[in-house]
Order: sequence, then C-alpha cells, then structure tokens
Amino acid sequence: MPAFTLYSVPGSTNTNRIRLVLAEGGFTDYEIVQLNMQKGEHKSEEHLKRHPWGKVPVVTLPNGFTLYESRAICKYLTKKYSFPLLPAESDLEATALVDQADSVETLYFADPAGKIVFEKFVKKKWGQTPNETVVSDALKAVEAYFDVAEKLLQAREYMAGDEFTLVDIAYIPTIQRLFAVGHGDVVTGRKAVNAWWERCLNRPAIKKVMDADNAAATAYK
Repeated sequence: MPAFTLYSVPGSTNTNRIRLVLAEGGFTDYEIVQLNMQKGEHKSEEHLKRHPWGKVPVVTLPNGFTLYESRAICKYLTKKYSFPLLPAESDLEATALVDQADSVETLYFADPAGKIVFEKFVKKKWGQTPNETVVSDALKAVEAYFDVAEKLLQAREYMAGDEFTLVDIAYIPTIQRLFAVGHGDVVTGRKAVNAWWERCLNRPAIKKVMDADNAAATAYK
C-alpha cells in the first residue's frame, strides 16, 4: 500500500508543486489519482468529502488523514518525511524569512500570474477565448512583482535566502506555464531573476519533473 494517495486533475500546477517537492525529497511511495473534470468527478459527493470546495490537490493517508491546499500539503510532507527544503525550526530568523517569502509569493505573484495562466492556458485548453484585458492587467502586476524580485535576488541566491526551499518550488509550475503561453520574458528579461530560474532548473529533481511535463505544457501554445 502506498504511503498516501494524491488526487489531482491533468495539468494541475498546484499538484505539480507537490510533485516537485516529492521529487526533491526522492520520495516515490505514493499513488496519483487523476479526476475527470469533464465528468465532474472533482465535484462528486465522494470528492467533496475530501475537499469541501471540490478542488485539487488532496492527499489522503491510509489512516484516514486528509489534507488539501497545495502549500499546506507541501509543508506537511516536507516535515513528515524530513525533506531538506525548510530551515531547522530552531533557526528562528531563517524560518521567519521563509514564512515571509511564502507570503510574498502568495500575495504578490500567485494571483496575477494565475490569471494569465487561466486566460491563456486553461481557456485555450477548453476551447475558450481569453480575456485580453485581464491578461494585460495581470501582466503589469507580474512585471511589477519581478522588478522588485530582481533587486532582492541581486543579494541572494533564492527567494528566501541562499538556500533552495519550498518557496522556490512554489513558483516553478506557474512560471513554466508563463513560458508555455509566451510570457517567459518576465523572467528572462531580468538578469538576477533569470539566474535564479536557471539555478532552479539545474536541480536534477526539478529538471526531471519539468522535462516530463514540458510536452504537455507547450501543447497549448
């Protein structure tokens, strides 16, 4: 029996965040169950018991413990299996910097970047027309975000300091989609941001997962 089951839908960036964490930890003892959104399996009575809002990802353990929200899942798995992706809790300053960087990604990057991905990747996948006004406004916010990140990354290797952490992983699936829809210049056009991105991509575990997903990510260009 696998250590846990991970429920997802094909192409989920939030699920990919968890897969990257597991890859970094060298952990393979889990099962992925892909739900069929077209059949409404993510809104089924069975899945609503796992996630009351009918979304993914969700992990369930054999003992019945269930957890949803990708960032919470990533942190839980990192601590449960002792992946080297967080500072020691006794290091209060390093832990605080990770918490700070985690909030920054959630508040200032994830929302506008997610809107671009939804409009230009997900809608295209569904055969719908993107709202270019939404894309334009969101792109301005992402550009402004990376202008600030460019300055910060001139003095550090990664988003929370000089060590690769969960926070860096949080960015990767969404940025991968930004490249897929033609907006990779928000990264490549900034020297320090691009150097950070290359450091992330050069990690063997990250590269392995990204290589496996690139064909699907670029199929909707």
